[in-house]
Amino acid sequence: MHKIYSRPRIRIPKIIVQSKRSMHSEKGKKMTTLIVILIIVFSTVKIILDAVLPIFDSLCENRAKSIATMVSNEQATNVMKQHSYDELFTIEKDNNGNVSMIKSNVIPINEIISDVANKIQEDIDNRGRENIEIALRKFYWF
Repeated sequence: MHKIYSRPRIRIPKIIVQSKRSMHSEKGKKMTTLIVILIIVFSTVKIILDAVLPIFDSLCENRAKSIATMVSNEQATNVMKQHSYDELFTIEKDNNGNVSMIKSNVIPINEIISDVANKIQEDIDNRGRENIEIALRKFYWF
């Protein structure tokens, strides 16, 4: 007879899930597991927020600049429609009809500057909140 040669088997001990521990130690084990899970969850949220916030900040800043530019251009155009060039400057000519001096009228110019600034602020205050959307493709570049 031939003997079949085989290697010895490895015996793995059985893992006992429930031991004879008291209820107090089992509650402690559950509490420890809960704390570890919470630490992992909060760490994951922190990592995600650290990656997302710079993208969101730059999008908000760009949107705010865009809104401010549109509002200031619109309000400056609206205020300037109410005024004429002759109201803002006085042109003086010599005897030959050549322009000798252009004087600016400071009071109407200051009123225009003040009106434009006030109208811009009113328009921005009336706009309220703006929604900003973040495209998912922005997150590829963490």
